[in-house]
Amino acid sequence: MNLALSTTLETSFEDAVARTRAALQEQGFGVLTEIDMQATLKAKLDTDMERYLILGACNPPLAHRAVQVDRQIGLLLPCNVVVRDNPAEEGTVLVEAMNPQLLVQVTGEPALAAIADDAGRRLQAAIDALTADA
Repeated sequence: MNLALSTTLETSFEDAVARTRAALQEQGFGVLTEIDMQATLKAKLDTDMERYLILGACNPPLAHRAVQVDRQIGLLLPCNVVVRDNPAEEGTVLVEAMNPQLLVQVTGEPALAAIADDAGRRLQAAIDALTADA
């Protein structure tokens, strides 16, 4: 199983972030949290790294269904989506969304499978929309 659903974009970092937010919104996900890893590591450890933004995306109906199955599932929510500069290829940005099937694999709870399938379809559609807009 792949850890992430991902794509590579030939665009600016700012454009990739804006397009990712819009694509997530089209699929019913809101961004609840945002972690700027580059700024955080610079401030806390005085370490430099490429631009790396973690978006905590949540689809409330899917989250509600998952919590109804397993109250501890909140430990694995929201679905993280990473937008990061690709250090291997200048001028490209990687967008990676957590594969929701990990929720099923980590918990061993088969009742989460349909929810993970729905979330996976929506996240993959968001990822696909990014390349369709290119």
